[in-house]
Amino acid sequence: MTSIWTWKKISYPNKQGLKLAGLLYSGPARGTLVIVCHGFTGSKEGGGRAVAMAEEMGKKGYATLLFDFSGSGESEGIFADITLTGHIEDLASSIDYVLESGFQQFITLGRSFGGTTVLCHATLDKRVAGVCTWAAPAEPSKLFNDFRERGNAKEGSLIPLTDHSGTVMVGEKFFTDLEQHDPAHSAAMIAPRPLLALHGQSDAVVPVANARIIYSSAGFPKELRIIPRADHQFTRHYREAWQITLAWLAEHFPS
Repeated sequence: MTSIWTWKKISYPNKQGLKLAGLLYSGPARGTLVIVCHGFTGSKEGGGRAVAMAEEMGKKGYATLLFDFSGSGESEGIFADITLTGHIEDLASSIDYVLESGFQQFITLGRSFGGTTVLCHATLDKRVAGVCTWAAPAEPSKLFNDFRERGNAKEGSLIPLTDHSGTVMVGEKFFTDLEQHDPAHSAAMIAPRPLLALHGQSDAVVPVANARIIYSSAGFPKELRIIPRADHQFTRHYREAWQITLAWLAEHFPS
């Protein structure tokens, strides 16, 4: 492409008035925008891989918004206060902001807990034209309660969650809020908008069965892609994940 694509730092308020930090990669046109939602303890840059993926998408004509959920990365808020409902509201606020920038079509892509977020959000927001999940928990209440049971004793008003990456503290509201959401039911409500469920066969954090739950619950058009030997982070397979995602975008949302 001969047009100039650039990165722009942006910030905008969420429903609670907290400032969310974002990175917008776009060219002169305002067509399709892919909004990327990071994982549970992640950030918008994804260790640099989300930035590199956005630039690959730009080569195919897709603009990208990377943003930090409240309490994560450079966004305002306290991590211990996070809830799935809050994530859904942050995503809606992100679409509100970019809609004013003139973009015409929105695709949401969520990794891990961000994938759960995009499923639950799309049910409520018809501005979303398509949904892509990477290693998304289909049963987040069950998953996080398992991490909770592995953790230490309750410390004050906060509860430790422990997995392979370490321990973080969250409030009890995080768990009660999860019980209010059903990602599998949300997946069923996305059709006729396209859905791609992508997962690593060797994911030891969120078992691959979660992707099959999402896929079996969803209506058409839908696609399930399992990458052999890929782990939760797609450590050695992230470029393959990019290519699968780009092919899905090209099929359903030609730039």
